[in-house]
Amino acid sequence: MGTAVIIKATIAERLTESILAGKLLPGDRLGEQEIADLFEVSRTLVREALMQLRTRGFVEVRSRVGWYVAEPSFEEAQETFAARRVIEPGILRNAGRPLQSTLKRLRAHIAEENKAAQRGDTIVHSALLADFHVCLAECLGNRFLSNMMVDLSARTTLVAAMYQSRVEESEHFNDDHARIVDALSEGDNARAEQLMLAHIDALAARLDESMASKGSARDRLRSILQPESAPSSS
Repeated sequence: MGTAVIIKATIAERLTESILAGKLLPGDRLGEQEIADLFEVSRTLVREALMQLRTRGFVEVRSRVGWYVAEPSFEEAQETFAARRVIEPGILRNAGRPLQSTLKRLRAHIAEENKAAQRGDTIVHSALLADFHVCLAECLGNRFLSNMMVDLSARTTLVAAMYQSRVEESEHFNDDHARIVDALSEGDNARAEQLMLAHIDALAARLDESMASKGSARDRLRSILQPESAPSSS
């Protein structure tokens, strides 16, 4: 694999990880020169990496303005969960009985979720909740399904930032994950599949189209910079 290909893959991977971690939000600007300076590469390589992410639906380019983290429509948000309903239960259905090392890794991940929730660290907690599904695919699926789950989890993170309130993020999603792993450990893949469907449906039910106006970077900037109202004269 050539150096340029590796660099582009690294840039794309780092940006994807930042989306999964909630460090990059929908509407955030991605300056080509800034990224090029950070990685000490040409803007051409950065542009090619961003084009790859555009194909995956993570970023968008606005004419004469530049690159931005994608802002999924509400319809795209619903489609994201519809795709997850097909793929994730299928992974569980065909998983067989996991090795103890696999169960140990999944339970360690859930333990980290619980720690983040107990600390009140909502950003890390949300990132770990999304990453659980990637971890599960890596443990039980094949390489292609794992890559697909990275994309779906990143899309879900963007969707959540736009259409779900973090205030409503609760520890019961950790419990959902624990119940799924428990079912797998008992060899009850059918139950794990049903638990996953219920989990995804619960997440999808939290979508709120009215949240979109509160979630964009442009609106956040406007609310930050808007002058305070002049005091009324008495």
